[in-house]
Amino acid sequence: MAKQILIRPVITEKATRLSDKRDTYTFVVNKDANKIEIKNAVEAMYNVSVDSVNTAVMPGKPKTRNTKTAIVRGMKSSYKKAFVTLTPGERIDIFGEE
Repeated sequence: MAKQILIRPVITEKATRLSDKRDTYTFVVNKDANKIEIKNAVEAMYNVSVDSVNTAVMPGKPKTRNTKTAIVRGMKSSYKKAFVTLTPGERIDIFGEE
């Protein structure tokens, strides 16, 4: 069930800086998942204790692609992000280094 809620971790410079300084990890999650389900999924999958969960729905963006014959316009899908703060001293090893 945790795999259906957590889609993937967000690995960007900003997300890495948050995880290093504030023990806050960012995940792309299912749009139907609530904060309690996200908390339980992270605790079950990574064996850590979660302090708080904040969510944000990122809106879709228009995208344009030029081809040889025409200009193709479309939309990038919207998605939901979860910012998971762990209790002090807890860490998640996303890259599998430890």
